[in-house]
Amino acid sequence: METGNAIRDKSYAFAILAIRAVQQLRKAEREFELSGQLVRSATSIGANVEEALAGQTRKDFTAKMAVASKEARESRYWLRLLTDVGLLDAKAASELLERSDELIRILTAIVKTSQSRPSGRTR
Repeated sequence: METGNAIRDKSYAFAILAIRAVQQLRKAEREFELSGQLVRSATSIGANVEEALAGQTRKDFTAKMAVASKEARESRYWLRLLTDVGLLDAKAASELLERSDELIRILTAIVKTSQSRPSGRTR
């Protein structure tokens, strides 16, 4: 899995953990609708990071990283909701919540840095 790009690797690992958590929920026939939302947002983070890394302009790169940041925030919302209504074990959700917070911090920093660079510089 290690690709040498930290945000790519972290977003991919987060998606895997989220999918595994949802598989456990579905295996126990506990929940399908909200967990589907989590899978969509959690996997979208990495997909948008991949698109950003292939972006042809800094504007394209920044826009995709901003979308990835929004998806990380949405994932955190679904994790909190699933935990607070008792569908997802708090201990199991803890690592996912920590990782979503880390992704949000990293992605926010990437977007801010990319936006603040003079237009003559590349990402």
